[in-house]
Amino acid sequence: MANVLIVGANQGIGYYLAERLLELGNTVTVLDIQIDALEQLKETYQQTLLPIVADARDLSEIESGVQQARKQFGDLDIVIHNACLCTFQSEQDTDYEIYQKVMDVNYFGALRLAKTVLPYLRKAKKGRIIFTSSGVGVTGFANISPYAASKGAIESLAKCLQIENEAYGISFHLFHPPLTDTKSAAGLPIPKEFKAKAKEVGYGLADHIQSKKFVICHSAIQTAQIRFSYRHPLLIGKMMTKAMRRAVESDIITKERT
Repeated sequence: MANVLIVGANQGIGYYLAERLLELGNTVTVLDIQIDALEQLKETYQQTLLPIVADARDLSEIESGVQQARKQFGDLDIVIHNACLCTFQSEQDTDYEIYQKVMDVNYFGALRLAKTVLPYLRKAKKGRIIFTSSGVGVTGFANISPYAASKGAIESLAKCLQIENEAYGISFHLFHPPLTDTKSAAGLPIPKEFKAKAKEVGYGLADHIQSKKFVICHSAIQTAQIRFSYRHPLLIGKMMTKAMRRAVESDIITKERT
């Protein structure tokens, strides 16, 4: 069993990831700006779940949360950055402040977490750090450039830190979930039937959390899709954007007819 720390797991994929990890007998610490759902989950897992209010943008809160997790459960085995901020406007409608805000949560949040836990993991000479990425960080997508750019940065960060820390027995990985029906994805004008279920994705990622692969997906189908995206990034980005627009147009026509 592993001692896991997750930043961002009060809802969506992260919540179900934590729930499944607890079901499997792991200890889990969650740092999030809201912990109401986790407090309810703690009623079932009183001895193995530690919810802590913390903001991915605040280094002191991340450091405090990590210290509390280590005091409660001991050395960390798996650390996951899953905090997410996503906006849905074109570049011309998005000012610098939004880009900076998204990067602060998604990219610098991951960096803060990594730099906080790495000294402990290096001393223990073991551990794995996982960043939640996205297919759009590989392929691009219309009207989502702050989010996609932050995920692209996470991809590069994980590769660099993997190379630098391999000698310490530490591995870096990327979660690559599909488009999922979550609050953060609610702004995408895509019908729910085109989105995966958060519980299915979260549980699948938990079941594969010990995978030695750099890219970890919840299913074999998603693994194949991501591999193809890495090979043909811009092509896939354009295709997904066109598919989204067709889906939206079709949904609008259907609603008008009914």
